[in-house]
Amino acid sequence: MDVIYNLIAGFHQSLTGFNILMMLVGSTAGLFIGAMPGLGSINGVAILLPVTFLVPPTSAIIFLGAIYYGAMYGGAISSIMLGIPGASTAVATTFDGRPMAQNGEADVALVAAATASFIGGTISIILFTLFAPPLADFALKFGQPEEFTLMVLAFSTFVGLGGDDLVKTLFCIFIGLALSAVGLDVISGRPRLIFMNLPGFYHGINFLVLAIGIYGIGEVLWTIETNRGAPMMAKAEISVRRIWNALKSLRHSWGTITMGSLLGYFVGVLPAAGATPGSLMAYGMAKSMSRTPQKFGTGFVDGVVAPEAANNAASTGSMLPMLTLGIPGSPTTAILLGGMVIWGLEPGPMLFVEHKDFVWGLISSLYLANVATVLINIGFIPAFIMILRLPFTILAPIIFVLCLVGGYAPTNDLHDVWLMLIFGFGGYIMRKLNYPMAPIVLAIVLGPLSERSLRQSLIASHGSWSVFVTRPLSLTFLLLSVGLFVLPFVKARISAMKRAGA
Repeated sequence: MDVIYNLIAGFHQSLTGFNILMMLVGSTAGLFIGAMPGLGSINGVAILLPVTFLVPPTSAIIFLGAIYYGAMYGGAISSIMLGIPGASTAVATTFDGRPMAQNGEADVALVAAATASFIGGTISIILFTLFAPPLADFALKFGQPEEFTLMVLAFSTFVGLGGDDLVKTLFCIFIGLALSAVGLDVISGRPRLIFMNLPGFYHGINFLVLAIGIYGIGEVLWTIETNRGAPMMAKAEISVRRIWNALKSLRHSWGTITMGSLLGYFVGVLPAAGATPGSLMAYGMAKSMSRTPQKFGTGFVDGVVAPEAANNAASTGSMLPMLTLGIPGSPTTAILLGGMVIWGLEPGPMLFVEHKDFVWGLISSLYLANVATVLINIGFIPAFIMILRLPFTILAPIIFVLCLVGGYAPTNDLHDVWLMLIFGFGGYIMRKLNYPMAPIVLAIVLGPLSERSLRQSLIASHGSWSVFVTRPLSLTFLLLSVGLFVLPFVKARISAMKRAGA
């Protein structure tokens, strides 16, 4: 009853005219910030943080929380429409969202992404409301061994991303791991893999530089070769009936959406994990669990809803350790944490006691921002569809310029722009040779996290590998990893036996 009473009090506070205005402005701004390649929620919240110093803390966190939510929704827009990930959290959406747009189902992909984001956000907010303190305590049990084995589990879910060619998939994973190791050693700080001693490699290879290169520049080169100047999408259509039919068709994807929501929230709760690993893991898990895994990567709606549900659920989950423990769950919540300190609020267990109005005002505003953002998103779908009706001769230069901006924005280093162009050409060649690109993206995202947790675990255990099997959670993740790794082989064996029996 206390939860319900506090939530009602929170709605009473967040439903004031000024707070509703802040929420709507934040949601709309976040939607377009998320859709701009290279920006995303981190830059959006950081850029607009000074605005909040002029308003009360509750209105400030509602505004920034709405930007965070809107950016999670918006990242899917450019991923689907242009094949350029708006943010790192939306890379997995590109795998199937872009093929759906090319197949004349851009509206279906956008509706599916918005709906899955809404459901994922709703499920995560409900879990946040009901189980915040217990989940925060559970997150504290996650040490470095658990984090490493969780990363191994993520790699295991992606083993089948390259179709039946396991060798190509593993090769791409190893390439991604090698690229993730470029820069300064995470423990000693010494430089490694610095090609030709170029100073730009000292800060490592930014994840978005690789993703925008292979999915943006590479996509443009591929389309130039295959379309020969034809319109980017001749069958781009939109109508109320098509939107309604797209919503009805999602009833077949409820299981995938629920799985993505729960997995994304769980990963988001873990300190320093964030939404990007959660969305990638959800995509891999959806493919592993699917009865038709061969459809993934060809324009399958489950490949859109799984990562979109996960990244929105993770965005809410990452707020939990920030509020209850004072530990940011993602880079964006680290900025929010700094804002709270500036506003005179001290995150931690006492926040729920000493500043109850602030906490429950934030939680109630997340419900409202989730509803507002999905309505704004669906309302703008006709405008998004108009992009695909442009001739490719106009659209290609626009995509190219957006890629350049997206490659430059994360580090403000021209070195990364040249690197992005190289990755774009490499992605084009890989596509011609039928090499899967998704495992490279997974590896460069999870590589630094895996290496850091592995080396810290071994340092703490004095070099003993037994630390990964003597801890219950770590052992559980390892066993699940083995099961997922052998699952494709078991499925292939069963299919062979059935064909032989027929």
